[in-house]
Amino acid sequence: MEYSNIPSARNLVLACKKRQIKHIVISPGSRNAPLTLSFANDPFFECFSIVDERSAAFFAMGIAQQNNRPVVVVCTSGSALLNYYPAIAEAFYSAIPVVAISADRPPYKIDIGDGQTIRQDLVFDRHIGYSANLKLDIAHAVETIGEFSPELLSSTQEEVERFNLQEVDKAMCVAFEEKLPVHINIPFEEPLYGKVSWNESPTENVSRPIASSKKEPVQIPEARNSWNTAQRKMVLVGVNNPESINPAFLHILAEDPSVLVFTETTSNLHHPNFFPSIDSIIFPVEKAADTNDLFKLLQPDILLTFGGLIVSKKVKAFLRKYRPKQHWHVHEYKAYDTYLALSEHFKTDANTFLSGLLSGTKPIKSEYRTFWDTYKSKYIKRRKQYLEKIVFSDFKAFDTILRSIPQGHQLQLSNSSTVRYAQLFDIHPSIAVFCNRGTSGIDGSTSTAVGAAYYSKNPTLLITGDLSFFYDSNAFWNRYVRPDFRVILINNSGGGIFRILPGFDGSELFAKYFETTHQLSAAHLCEQFGLHYHSACNHKELENALQDFYLPSDRAKVLEVFTPREENNKILLDYFDFISSDY
Repeated sequence: MEYSNIPSARNLVLACKKRQIKHIVISPGSRNAPLTLSFANDPFFECFSIVDERSAAFFAMGIAQQNNRPVVVVCTSGSALLNYYPAIAEAFYSAIPVVAISADRPPYKIDIGDGQTIRQDLVFDRHIGYSANLKLDIAHAVETIGEFSPELLSSTQEEVERFNLQEVDKAMCVAFEEKLPVHINIPFEEPLYGKVSWNESPTENVSRPIASSKKEPVQIPEARNSWNTAQRKMVLVGVNNPESINPAFLHILAEDPSVLVFTETTSNLHHPNFFPSIDSIIFPVEKAADTNDLFKLLQPDILLTFGGLIVSKKVKAFLRKYRPKQHWHVHEYKAYDTYLALSEHFKTDANTFLSGLLSGTKPIKSEYRTFWDTYKSKYIKRRKQYLEKIVFSDFKAFDTILRSIPQGHQLQLSNSSTVRYAQLFDIHPSIAVFCNRGTSGIDGSTSTAVGAAYYSKNPTLLITGDLSFFYDSNAFWNRYVRPDFRVILINNSGGGIFRILPGFDGSELFAKYFETTHQLSAAHLCEQFGLHYHSACNHKELENALQDFYLPSDRAKVLEVFTPREENNKILLDYFDFISSDY
């Protein structure tokens, strides 16, 4: 097998192979040539070529999201590395193991005015699981090193390799054990394109650091006693992988009258007794005459949370004001004090915790769920009535679109308005839902969806807004968009979410700098990237377009849905008033 003749490049590639990291996303460049040649020449790896580093990193994150295993991204030196930062930050807060490998100039060429050179070590300092800054090989380009930095030759090549392999091992342990992104920065001196045949594994004699062990065992009996005596228990679940929670545990929670289970669209949890549209419960309470009394009835004795971050601002505001007596968070590593009431962090996975907690559950009498069931029934009835009376808009379009998705599809949601509208409607339990909620940015939703779709067993639908779609249009600048990939683009001519946030005044300044109104259409972009394009401007056109939208095709499809910019916010806000009028 031919690899780079630079030892550090060859050793790093073989270290990835030893750990069965197969997927390598490469952006073009010269300084990373030793890595590119080594990865691409080994048939063990599946390599992807994506020019835009920002898109490449989100694409890799989409693969890791689906496979739950580290994925490597490789870039050249300089500003190329900085383009990884949005995806690295998202992966950090979403616990997705992306391994960012950056080629670098030798240390003696940093900050002397050399081209394509920046300070690359620790560049992701506050948003990374581990940063490994490798040493320059001294067995390669000895004469050049001796001329420019002879002090480097005081170390032996064996010492350099030992240090580098240990640093790589530490980074890999974090990626595998803690599911966090890691950064490996590796300097190369020219020449960069030399190759050598190599069969021996260089890692055999390197001692592995001890992988981080699981945290201390959870104290289930004490928690169980508190749980069994609490009259009002709220379970709140954010981002959660599909089919990751044992259905038997969900059934026990659902049938307990003292438990309210609040789920978000991204939780991928379903049961008739769960409460999937949190804002539709809380908003009417805010408008009620006896708001304080109702919120005290909703206030839990115990709040149990697991999964990732929460979308609903309403539930966060409620729980911060009406704090639970106890807040338990279940996660192997992280425990965010989102509601300013965290009392216990159970450092284990949700299934292990629920198994220990619910095995000794004793049913108690409570009206907690029954009382709030009446509110849920009201908003479901009122939502149906509202949909029958309103004109075509974002709200009506989302209802139609979400009902149209074939069972078993994967659904990727962009951020901002899209994920919030999705929260208001029911989604079939067979549909797996994903969204970049770690940092909640609009910048990589399409690239993530394209990467996730590539390894999904089922077809993928991305629902996105116009700003997110156009911002990340380079997501289609590659050869990996599956023919069954579908995009529904809601084009309301700007950042519609700003029209429902405090501060909207309808002024020209607001439209220009916040809403950022535009007249763009995706038609020409789809032509450029070879995508089938369809459009709809009213409800009838949308229904007609959806009839064959999901049918097999030779290329991916984009359906652009144009909605009325100046009506959408009114219709959404009137919805909450409408469902509140019966309280």
